[in-house]
Amino acid sequence: MKRFSILSVIICLVVPVQVLASDLTIGFSWNSVTQPLERAWEDYMRSEAEVQGKAAGVNIKWVFNVADGDPSRQANNIEDLITQGVDIVSARAEDAGAINASIRAAKSANIPFITFDRKSGSVAPTAHVGGDSYDQALTTGRAFADLLGSKGVTGKCIELQGALTDINAVQRTKGWAKVVAERSEVSTITQVPTEWNPELFRSGLANALRANPDANCAFIASDFAITAVQAALEEADKWYPSGHPKHFWLATQDVLPGAVPLMEAKYIDVSTSYDAFAHSQEMVRVAIAIHKGEDPGCSADGCLAKGRVVTPANIGTIENLWSKTYK
Repeated sequence: MKRFSILSVIICLVVPVQVLASDLTIGFSWNSVTQPLERAWEDYMRSEAEVQGKAAGVNIKWVFNVADGDPSRQANNIEDLITQGVDIVSARAEDAGAINASIRAAKSANIPFITFDRKSGSVAPTAHVGGDSYDQALTTGRAFADLLGSKGVTGKCIELQGALTDINAVQRTKGWAKVVAERSEVSTITQVPTEWNPELFRSGLANALRANPDANCAFIASDFAITAVQAALEEADKWYPSGHPKHFWLATQDVLPGAVPLMEAKYIDVSTSYDAFAHSQEMVRVAIAIHKGEDPGCSADGCLAKGRVVTPANIGTIENLWSKTYK
């Protein structure tokens, strides 16, 4: 009979057992990759997969493809991912209706489907990950009210709305309306629908300023058209930085690349980021939870990542602000 020393038994007991990570392959279908935002999302997803994957014991691999704005091509791309046998399919849909068939196809193959940034139409995915547009407006509006109150200013604001067929625009209008209802420092004196058309940002604001000469502020649904806003304010002799007696107070949404230098120069007073880093963190978190058979804890609207309030005071130090890094 083979004998073992007490020391050898102790060594066997204390040597740690290596836990092998499980593999998770995520197939991701971009509708298009034409803007810095998509590159930021993808880079952040890759880096977060390393961080969160290591912590969760999951080895995450990615397969990305691009549809170049073509819904039919995106459907084919997703079919390719399904055929490859990826563990999870995710997509930023080019068309909310067309993506329904792809969700059905993935589910038929017993592959979970995560919609990203843009929701599907009538067919629910396994989970949806996106930004919390309602919270964006709340945080921006409340910070704006705090700022105006601290300056002794009563805000008489023009609201430049997005396209009211876009749920993100609708949620931002609802969030701003809640702030106006709860805070005395701000009010809305007129609303301007823009259909996300930069020319309507310019002409709509110009007309609103002529009709409301007492207006001293604006809540803007997105700062993607900030140069159009600038043109209207310059025409009205109201484009001056904070601290100038003619400064027109501006609250925006998103902090897109074109807005960064204008906030740094103190023309924009407050915004809440459309936060690519937070979206990517949430995407990876949800994918890992689904892979492990856990409930990702989404609300009825999805797993929505909140943005961060950005001002001239913190824009120089806030970390992972994609619009400063990706030009």
